[in-house]
Amino acid sequence: MNRDTIDWSGPMPAVTTPFNVDMSVDEESFVANVKRLFDAGATGIVGAGCTGEFWALSPQERQNLARLAVETCDGRGPIIIGAAGICEEEVIEQIAAAKEVGADAALVLPPYFVKVTDVETIAHLEAIADRSELPVVLYNIPGNAGNAITPDIADRLADHDKVVAIKESSGDWNNFHATLNRVKDRIRVFCGPSSTIGVAATLAGADGLIDCFPNVWAQGGFDLWYKTKAENLDEAWALQRTGIALTELFTSGERTLYPSTKAVMNHLGLPGGGHMRPPYRDLEGTALKGLIEGMETLAVAPA
Repeated sequence: MNRDTIDWSGPMPAVTTPFNVDMSVDEESFVANVKRLFDAGATGIVGAGCTGEFWALSPQERQNLARLAVETCDGRGPIIIGAAGICEEEVIEQIAAAKEVGADAALVLPPYFVKVTDVETIAHLEAIADRSELPVVLYNIPGNAGNAITPDIADRLADHDKVVAIKESSGDWNNFHATLNRVKDRIRVFCGPSSTIGVAATLAGADGLIDCFPNVWAQGGFDLWYKTKAENLDEAWALQRTGIALTELFTSGERTLYPSTKAVMNHLGLPGGGHMRPPYRDLEGTALKGLIEGMETLAVAPA
């Protein structure tokens, strides 16, 4: 396998996992959100990742989300399911469960929480890829995972037969660009924080964008890709400025990204919001008030 084994490209949103007030998964809302995003221009879906609160899901819930996404997708694009864990065996089991219900690929993090060396990171990811029943999309998000897939590590792993892509979510343009240049001849490269660098990443040759913001800003989030590819760059850069403002709004004033995303979805009446599972809490008070006021100022409309 390599980048030519698959034909995935374009905007593939990382979808939320909505929870009911009793903390059960709201399957109906999840399905409605996946359908809405495909209808708005998504070319694939990433589920049970960071945006999908993978850490709060049981193995059975992750597999069920994969099943629901596959059924809802109905062939409209790839379904990539998060398979994160500190121990290799845990990740392998998640990949097998996703394969069983028809997922197209697994999104695989380095080990998180425990600090590992580059040699250990490579050994961990190679061991998983060796036994994976699905194509592997590497996931670099060191701000969350605590361990990075550096350009050197990505270069090494790009030669593995099961590795077909990387989601580069470091948020560091230099790291993204170095990774792109090192591996784009062998695997596909998707830009994670497209709300901040999506236009530049697309112009530089990224294969697509994987971000959480289309959950609340589908048309603008997708058009970051489509307007750039169509060379409507004035419009694309205007969308990028909005994306940067949204990122600042969602992550300031006692707010973090995922609770802010769900709070705005709920405010706009979009499916896929719902409640947060602990340790996160639903936004309230001045944090919520400032978020909604900021959204009204930006005048961002959903698809």
